[in-house]
Amino acid sequence: QVHLVESGGGLVQPGGSLRLSCLTSGLTFSIKTMQWYHQGPGKERELVASITGIDDTNYADSVKGRFTISRDIANDMVYLQMNSLKPEDAGNYYCRALTVVAGKENAQWGQGTQVTVSS
Repeated sequence: QVHLVESGGGLVQPGGSLRLSCLTSGLTFSIKTMQWYHQGPGKERELVASITGIDDTNYADSVKGRFTISRDIANDMVYLQMNSLKPEDAGNYYCRALTVVAGKENAQWGQGTQVTVSS
């Protein structure tokens, strides 16, 4: 089992930046891919960024060029650097770990952190 705790959310003006953090613990060696999801008000949760290993990254079209996902394996941390934030980026952000243990795939979620983009 992997445990995830997000932090770094808050209030930011349009055009501003935030860095979200996700602390992983437990069976971190089993993590294959880390993901960040965004859930806007009244909307479904959607994948915005993922990282496999330390440098195999993918992004949703809506955040390409603005968001950067990174992973510090030594310190069990995953980050989402968010720049040029827009009002539509507001909502809850969730960290998710895809793990493989004894050949079986699992997924764990963090509790989320809230981002507000407003002037």
